[in-house]
Amino acid sequence: MTATRAERPSLLIFDWDGTLMDSVALICRCLEAAFAYAGLPGRSLADYRSIIGLGLGDALARLAPEADERARSRILEGYRRCYFAADPEDTPLFPGVEDSLKSLRESGFTLAVATGKARRGLDRALDAHPSLRPLFAATRCADESRSKPHPQMLMEILAATGRKASEAWMIGDTVHDVAMARAAGMAALGVSCGVDDVHTLEREGAFAVLSGPAQLPDFIART
Repeated sequence: MTATRAERPSLLIFDWDGTLMDSVALICRCLEAAFAYAGLPGRSLADYRSIIGLGLGDALARLAPEADERARSRILEGYRRCYFAADPEDTPLFPGVEDSLKSLRESGFTLAVATGKARRGLDRALDAHPSLRPLFAATRCADESRSKPHPQMLMEILAATGRKASEAWMIGDTVHDVAMARAAGMAALGVSCGVDDVHTLEREGAFAVLSGPAQLPDFIART
C-alpha cells in the first residue's frame, strides 16, 4: 500500500485507545466479559484486538455476525457495565503523552481526536485527565459520526478547524486509523504502542511508525 505523502502538518488528529491511552487490555477484558454476560461463547484475543478502533456497533457486526438484535444489545450492555465500572487508573495515558501534547500545542499545532469510543467514553477519559481537554480544538466519536474506516470523522474535524487534508496528519495504532486517513486523502502516522505492529501499519499505508506518541515532537522537528 502506497503511503500518502507527508507534508509538514498544522493539524494533528489523534486516535485515543492504544494511541494516547493504554486501554487495549481493558477493552479486551470488557469484550470477554460482555460475551459472557450475553451468554455467548467468547472470541479469541486476536479477534477482540482486531476491532479496537471501530465503533461498538461495527465491532459487534464483525465479532458476532450471527447474533440477533437482542443478543447484540446484551453484549453492548455487558461491555458498558464492565468498562464504566473499571477504575480510571486501569487506563493510564502512555508515558510522555501529556507533556508531548502540551509541547505540540505550545508550538502552534492544532490538536484533535478521532476515536472509535462513544462520546460518553471519551468524556470519561478526559474527565480523568482534565488538563488534556483544553488542548483539543475538536473531537469526534463513533456514536456521533460514521465509524472508522469511513472518513467522516476526519472530514468533520477538517471543517471544524478550517484545514485541508494535506495540512493534517492522522496518528493512530490500528489499520482502521490508517485506512480512514487514506480514505480522506490524509497522511497517516502510526504508533506501535497499541494494537498493530510496525509492519502491519506500514503495509496499510502509514508513512512512518513511532514507538509511541512521546516521540512525536522530536519526529516533527526533524520533518
